[in-house]
Amino acid sequence: MPTRLPLVVRRCHTCAADRFRANSKFRVNAHHKLIDAWLLVLCTGCGETAKLTVFERMNVRSVRPALLDRLHVNDPGLTAELLQDPVVRRRNRIALDWDDAWRLDTGGPGHLDREVIDVSVRFAARIPVRPTRLVAEGCGPSRAEVERLRTEGRLVSAVRLNAGLSDDFTFTLKR
Repeated sequence: MPTRLPLVVRRCHTCAADRFRANSKFRVNAHHKLIDAWLLVLCTGCGETAKLTVFERMNVRSVRPALLDRLHVNDPGLTAELLQDPVVRRRNRIALDWDDAWRLDTGGPGHLDREVIDVSVRFAARIPVRPTRLVAEGCGPSRAEVERLRTEGRLVSAVRLNAGLSDDFTFTLKR
C-alpha cells in the first residue's frame, strides 16, 4: 500500500536537483472558451515550483464538470491519479520514484514457519515493484536467496518474478 505520493523524476532548472514532490495543488487558467490545467510540484532541493501539464488549450465544454471541481478544490486523490496516468507522464517527460513510498502488509508473522506458503499479493495502488523484492521483504530471506529459490523451482508463480509488476499476482514458496 502507498504511504505517500511518489517523487517526480525531473531535472530542476534552478538547482539541478532531479526530484520533485507533488503538493496536491493545481493551477487552472481559462482563455475565453479554452482552458489549461497544471499540477504544481516542488523541487526537493530548492523548493522551486514547476508545472506538469494536465491539459492545455482544451475547450471548456469538453472538460467534465466533476474534473473541474476536483481541480478547483485541489483534490489529493486526483493528484495520485494524474501522477499514475501514462498520458500525463509521457506528455511531461517524467518518471516516478516509488522508493520509500509504499509498505508491505503481510498480515502478521504466523505464515512464515510453514513448509509451503501460498501467497496472494494485492496492490492497493499501481506501484511498480519487483515481486522478488516483495517476497524478500514479506517472507524474510535475502533477495539473493529469493533468486536462488526461484532458479531452483522452489518459488513458483504464473508471472515473471524478476521484472517490475504492478498488478495482483500469486506465488508459492516451498522451504
